[in-house]
Amino acid sequence: MLIDQWTFTLDGVTTPQATDVARVPRRRPLRIVAISAIVASILALLFVYPWWSLFVRPDWPTAVAVFGTVLFAALLITLPATMMLSHGHTDRDPVRLVGDALLGIIWVVFVWTLLGEVLRLGLLVGGVDDPLRSRIVAVAALITSAVLLIWGYREAMRLPRIKQVDVTIPRLGAGMDKLRVVAITDTHFGPINREKWSERVIAAVNDLDADIVAHVGDIADGTVEQRLGQATPLASVEARLARVYVTGNHEYFHEAQEWLDYMTSIGWDALHNRHLVVTKGGDNLVIAGVDDAPALGSKLDGHGANFDMALAGTDPDLPILMLAHQPKQVTQSASAGVDLQLAGHTHGGQIWPFNLLVKLDQPSVHGLTRHGDRTQLYTSRGTGFWGPPFRVFAPSEITVLTLPSP
Repeated sequence: MLIDQWTFTLDGVTTPQATDVARVPRRRPLRIVAISAIVASILALLFVYPWWSLFVRPDWPTAVAVFGTVLFAALLITLPATMMLSHGHTDRDPVRLVGDALLGIIWVVFVWTLLGEVLRLGLLVGGVDDPLRSRIVAVAALITSAVLLIWGYREAMRLPRIKQVDVTIPRLGAGMDKLRVVAITDTHFGPINREKWSERVIAAVNDLDADIVAHVGDIADGTVEQRLGQATPLASVEARLARVYVTGNHEYFHEAQEWLDYMTSIGWDALHNRHLVVTKGGDNLVIAGVDDAPALGSKLDGHGANFDMALAGTDPDLPILMLAHQPKQVTQSASAGVDLQLAGHTHGGQIWPFNLLVKLDQPSVHGLTRHGDRTQLYTSRGTGFWGPPFRVFAPSEITVLTLPSP
């Protein structure tokens, strides 16, 4: 989502590759300056433009203009302060909640203030003069932002919708016909305690009569100990053939190996660059999984997406279902002859129109796409949310992929 992708491309651009680790210290001061300048510029744009458009240009009475100026100045100070104070400190969840909420709020206000220029043009053509024209635009932008934020919060906190998708895999055996794969991803158990929400999600998953249940990464923001209450319902997930899990990039912000160990301990197959074979109706399917794309730069021994290792020893005639957190890993999936990759990571943009920026980094933001002659990719919008507790025009989902045999 918005900030998640700002880390920096919105999720995985700044992590150095293992071969670059030795060179990082020499570049760090310049890199810090460059990133700080970018962040400062973005913050200035996000705050200064709405302040000017909402409180200065409409030529409000002095009291209103002063109120707006003080408010935006306070927000401009509070947002980066809360982000810095909570960065890397999951014990400061209340502080992080404030920063996350402010980031979502200012993004929505910025976007709809900017779109207000369309209304401004229409009023100009209609002969409405300033300051009335600017005041109408300002009020409309504020009302629209407030409505979308209230609705977006409800969307973020609700039980995800069930998304039904049929995917035909030509190599799938007749015995596998109508195989049901239920995918959840990007649960992001974090500073908002969502234990009840987690229980409802798992209850919904268990009602879907799954052959396979897959969690495609970004399980939580924090350690197992910190997020155990929210993660515990995962132990009760039901599937006839397999429950499988791979890491996302956020596991590598905390304790990736700890989460792999935890999922194994509650009976899931943690596909840490490995595979398993499931059988139904006398036919077989390979289910493989790889670490997330930036794992190689995490400095954790044995971590890093390795498609060769994940598929080592598999029968080349069998169909392959691959779990890989980021859609852009589909390039490697296609090279490896994968039939279907499941991915998450994008959140569908989470807060419109951030999906347009996510598209610059990923080949798919949401839905089913084809890559090459054999490989298909399904990108989920995610089951939870990250950072700002809002979803605007990017609804969460629990995905049911039905695989009919040709």
